[in-house]
Amino acid sequence: MSKSLPENRYFPDYVSPPGETLLETMEMLGLTQAQVADRIGKTPKTINEIVQGKSAITAETALQLERVTNVPASFWNNREAHYREFLARQQERQRLEGQTDWLSKLPIKDMIKFGCIQKKADRVDQLLAVLNFLGVASPDRIECAVPIGFRKSPTFKSDRLSLVCWLRWGDIEAHRIHCSPYSADSLKAALPELRKLSNDSADILKVRLPEICARAGVAVVMLPEFSKCRVSGAARWLTSEKAVIQLSLRYKTDDHLWFTLFHEIGHILLHGKKEIFIDETLDNDPIENEANQFASRTLIPTLEYKAFVSAGNFSIQAIKSFAAALDVAPGIVVGRLQFDKHLDFDERNQLKQRFQWVAD
Repeated sequence: MSKSLPENRYFPDYVSPPGETLLETMEMLGLTQAQVADRIGKTPKTINEIVQGKSAITAETALQLERVTNVPASFWNNREAHYREFLARQQERQRLEGQTDWLSKLPIKDMIKFGCIQKKADRVDQLLAVLNFLGVASPDRIECAVPIGFRKSPTFKSDRLSLVCWLRWGDIEAHRIHCSPYSADSLKAALPELRKLSNDSADILKVRLPEICARAGVAVVMLPEFSKCRVSGAARWLTSEKAVIQLSLRYKTDDHLWFTLFHEIGHILLHGKKEIFIDETLDNDPIENEANQFASRTLIPTLEYKAFVSAGNFSIQAIKSFAAALDVAPGIVVGRLQFDKHLDFDERNQLKQRFQWVAD
């Protein structure tokens, strides 16, 4: 996919019809409209309508004018194309003037803040910037910016339009990541390396996590969430050979980040390529439950976890030693113990690594 169109393109406020140039050329050559009509085999009315901008210069007429005026047909074709494009843009602006209320439904402030679009003083220009970013022609096609249906329950918490904008941002960034063709075997082989990576700093994670996953054909993008988006992760496929995992750091601690990552990896490995999987709590959803179970047992193997819980020692040192034996961050163990109610949610949080977004 090509990158977004540059926002500093110039579109003139007025473009003269090519007929004006034709009239000037005829006057310079001393030809009347009737004479030009006779020479190219058209009626004087046809030439007059071209001069007034009422009729277009066709490719055939451009060739005929080339013979009469010695001005290349490409010149007449280009003048006509530029003029018709100008008229189309003017008509589009008139149509969009009645649709700028869409801006209030979208996370415009966040999209500007994070550099997805530039701030525009004119509301139509702002709407055009949004449409260019989303890759759609009109506001009523906004949800088509994400061309694959995503799973949604009656308790879906996210604002759908905000989510579409965030997912589109992820698609744009993912297309810029070079990945090897997808390989399930390579992704499975990378799981221990990914788990070990949880011990590293945020700076290392930011670089190494996408690198490791790209080798298996998975583009990992970490992007701050938009307002009302309310998701920590999503998984989907850009092509049959390239998957995307999008992370938001919504909860800002390593236990949530790594569980979300492995949950999305579960979707990539276990489920189909035709849906977008959004990380929200869906009660009694077998697909989401399967991804949860995959994340849980991959981060902390079941037998080892049961043995640790049975010992009943959840001291700081015991948690650190258990995490070291598994080669995972202690915060992941704390998060699991809290989820399973072996610890209160305010216990041992000093073992968690916290993240925050820092502008590049």
